[in-house]
Amino acid sequence: MKTKKVAYLGVFLALALILSYVESLIPFYFGIPGVKLGLTNLVVVVMLYCTGTKEAFGISMMRIVLAGFLFGNMFSILYSLAGGILSFLIMYLLKKIGKLNVVSVSVAGGISHNIGQLVVAAVVVETYNIFYYMPVLMIAGVLTGFLIGILGQEFIRRFQILNKTQK
Repeated sequence: MKTKKVAYLGVFLALALILSYVESLIPFYFGIPGVKLGLTNLVVVVMLYCTGTKEAFGISMMRIVLAGFLFGNMFSILYSLAGGILSFLIMYLLKKIGKLNVVSVSVAGGISHNIGQLVVAAVVVETYNIFYYMPVLMIAGVLTGFLIGILGQEFIRRFQILNKTQK
């Protein structure tokens, strides 16, 4: 049973890294620097609902560090860690409460990811004027979180059906 779990986690990590790479290739720019689709959050959301909290957090952190070394730099790792940790914590708590659906949890994750990155950016550039950028990032977080939430909800449904048929 442990071998199967390790294989699943390896597939999830590989998928998260592939999505990171694909996202780095997509010219998603609407005049808003730093806004991304958040495709890798799809893996985190699905794992949070299908594999467990520790596994989802571990894969999320490994993906951030590995993708940072492969496709970014130390600042991108720092920003991603801040956003990823805050986002994961918020999504975990909201899921644990159990009153929100996958889409709502994903939207909260998208918003909180942007907040985490904005806080680190304010510290790095040593100005709080950067918080004027918050409304734009909140809208982007809602939109991308909604899209990822809808995709995640469908993947979770299919993943659960697949697990039932394998048992």
